[in-house]
Amino acid sequence: MKDVMLSTRAKAAVKLALDEDLADAADARRTKWCDATSEALVDPKAVATGEIYSKGTGCVVAGATVAKAVMKAVDPKIKVNILKPDGSVVKPGEPILTFRGKARSILAAERTALNFMQRMCATATLAKKFVDATKRYGTLILDTRKTTPGLRVFEKYAVTCGGGTNHRFGMYDRVLMKDNHRRLWKGGNPDELDQAVVAARKKFPKLAVEVEVESLRECASALKAKPEWIMLDNMSCADMKKCVKMCRGISKTEASGGITLERAKEVAATGVTAISLGCLTHSAGSVDLSLEWRT
Repeated sequence: MKDVMLSTRAKAAVKLALDEDLADAADARRTKWCDATSEALVDPKAVATGEIYSKGTGCVVAGATVAKAVMKAVDPKIKVNILKPDGSVVKPGEPILTFRGKARSILAAERTALNFMQRMCATATLAKKFVDATKRYGTLILDTRKTTPGLRVFEKYAVTCGGGTNHRFGMYDRVLMKDNHRRLWKGGNPDELDQAVVAARKKFPKLAVEVEVESLRECASALKAKPEWIMLDNMSCADMKKCVKMCRGISKTEASGGITLERAKEVAATGVTAISLGCLTHSAGSVDLSLEWRT
């Protein structure tokens, strides 16, 4: 698992988040970040040691390296030790990382570091629940593009921390024909989806092609051109099984559309290659993390 902070998007997002919290954009006279409370009350020479830990059970760590990057961006002299790397499962109260440095610097970085981590850990924890529910079938758990604008790099990384797999990162790295695209292709003729696949391959020969279908008829039509993936959207499990049988040896299959944790096992049992879940990134919420001083 690569460190998410190797991404230029991640570095830019960390800076933007710190600017949002510490820089007064309306005051052009300010030349540095400002934590007014700490500057008013905390001795500039004070040094502190602390830790970040989870208060809940079954928390999957995601974003430890992001929290470290936040602290280092505020003050490169802060020493950060990651005890539980991304992808680890921690018990309540178990330290994820420890740090030591100027108290003012740590306080300035605290909220931004926790904001990133608590959301990333929630996504990783939810992804692991789906992975665990379907592992008997070897089904891939995929994310979607239903992410927070500007934070996709973190949210998709968090999915992998929970054992999930990234779907396309953006609209540029795969051709994915959804219902709105199909309706604009020759009037949405369900019997000509193969021609749409051919057209897509002609324009982008190096990209995988995926077609969303809503019926056995549409699946059969798309299969004539052998796309890399067929997305089975909002289908019954009975129809999914039929489509999986049709696609076997030709195209991989992805189940999509309102699949809950309670239903995931049943869907995986149909034999689909993967299940894609928007909830991993748009509804995971936050885990309860705390930053506390060590005595």
